Amino acid sequence: MVKLNVLDYAQIDEGSHSVQAVRESVELAQYAESLEYHRFWVAEHHDVPAFASSSPELLMMHLADHTNRIRIGSGGVMLPHYSPYKVAENFKLLEAAHPHRIDLGIGNTAGTQVVQEALNELRTRRWGYKTAISDVIHYLSKDKKPDFRFENLQARPLIESKPDMWLLSTSVSNARLAAQLGIGYCFGLFPYASGDKLEVGREACRVYREEFQPSDILSEPRVMFSMFAAAGEDDKHAEALAKSIDLWMLGQEDFAKFKQIPSIETAADYQLSAAEKRKVQANRSRLIVGGPKSIRQQLDVYIDAFQADELLMCTIMPGIDNRKKGLEVLAEAFEN
Repeated sequence: MVKLNVLDYAQIDEGSHSVQAVRESVELAQYAESLEYHRFWVAEHHDVPAFASSSPELLMMHLADHTNRIRIGSGGVMLPHYSPYKVAENFKLLEAAHPHRIDLGIGNTAGTQVVQEALNELRTRRWGYKTAISDVIHYLSKDKKPDFRFENLQARPLIESKPDMWLLSTSVSNARLAAQLGIGYCFGLFPYASGDKLEVGREACRVYREEFQPSDILSEPRVMFSMFAAAGEDDKHAEALAKSIDLWMLGQEDFAKFKQIPSIETAADYQLSAAEKRKVQANRSRLIVGGPKSIRQQLDVYIDAFQADELLMCTIMPGIDNRKKGLEVLAEAFEN
C-alpha cells in the first residue's frame, strides 16, 4: 500500500498573515495525523512573500511538539547554503526530542541571486554537493568516511536513533547519487514545467532502484514522488482551486506580485493575457487536479511508472478548510 505524505509551505492566504500561517501549519499537521498520513514535511523558501516556512528545522520542532505519531520532515533543507555539520547537529537534536519521527529531506535549489548572496556572504569554502551530503551521513550514521578531514569531530547530541534521509531531485544524476549514498529518493514533478517528466521520472527511479547500495541509513531502496495537488469534493470544485494555484504559479516578479496565495474569487476574476494562458497550460504538468476518483486515476499513472512507495502531495490550495478537505479527498482516494 502506497503511503501518503504532505508537503506544507506555511502558506499565507489572501487576507491572512504569517502568524496565522504557522498556526494553520500546526492545524494541518494535526489533521493529517488524524487521517493517518505517514509524513508531514515543510519546505524551505526565502524571501517568498506568500510562504512563512523559511526555517524548516524550527518549524519542524514546533510541529513535532504539537503532534504525536506522524513523521515530521524537511522538504527540504537546501544543503548548499549550510554547513553539513550544523545540519547534522540540528537534525540529531530534533531526533533526540522526537525519536523515530524525524525526516531529513535534502535539496539544492539555490533561490534568487540576492538570497544566495545573503545566505553565503561569509563563506570562504564550498564543498561539492555529493561531499556535503556524504558529510551529513558521516555525522548521522555509523558509516564513517576514512581519512575524514575532521577526524575526531562528532555531531551531538549522541543518540542511538537517526532521522530518515531523502534526496529531493528532478534528475537521473541525483537519483544515481541517492542510490550510491544509500538514502531515500524523492522525484519532484512540481518544480518545473516540462512535458517529459513522466519519462525522466521513470528513468530516474529505475536507475535509483537498480544501483541502490544499502547503508546504515537505509537497507533497501525507497521511492517517493512529489506533485502539486488541487483535490476537491468533485472535479468542478478541484478546478476552481486549481485556478488559484495557476495564478500564483505564474510567478510574476519572482513570486512577489501576489503577497499571499490568491483566493478562489480573486483567481476567478483575474483576466489572463495570451502569454499567461500559455504559461498556465504549461504549468499544469506540475499539478494534479480532480475529485477522489479522477485524482486517483491520474496518480496511478505515476505510481505505476515510478514503482513508487510513497506520495508527497503539495497542497497549496487557498484556505485552510480547502487544504484539510484536500487531505480528506486524497485519503479517500487511497482507501481501497
